Amino acid sequence: MERTDTTTLASTDSPPEVTLAEPAQVTTAATARAPITTAAMARAYAHAVVLEQWNDADRTATEAALIDLSLVVSELAANAVRHGGGLAGFEVTPTPQGVRLAVHDNSDVIPAAAFGAGSLPTQHLGNGYGWPVIIRLARDISVEPRPEGGKIVSVLVPLV
Repeated sequence: MERTDTTTLASTDSPPEVTLAEPAQVTTAATARAPITTAAMARAYAHAVVLEQWNDADRTATEAALIDLSLVVSELAANAVRHGGGLAGFEVTPTPQGVRLAVHDNSDVIPAAAFGAGSLPTQHLGNGYGWPVIIRLARDISVEPRPEGGKIVSVLVPLV
């Protein structure tokens, strides 16, 4: 059976708008105009932030780095929707090394796999490849409680 992949990095026709309080700086967190509620919206937004705020004359994210970013965003957002009671917030903050993602959800449960070795499952028992992919592609993983309940999963995705 042939598989058709319908995933895209982002539409080049009309990327999500990015609102900034001042001119784009590498240290400014990006805030989306509309709430990010799906993995597809999160991927498009993260890609737009990289193109508009991280890339500059001295550095440009490679296609491979953008694919890694899309995979991490997809897994984090899907986990928030599937296991965390919904995607309650999504932030992308450019850093000199890449972008820091912060995914907010409504569950206080900290995933046990979040701090694992990134080993791939030997059989599928309800857990998939999500956290192993995140652990292999991201750095500086943290899980913090939200004051209003739920948690924030934060990771650094290198782009250099």
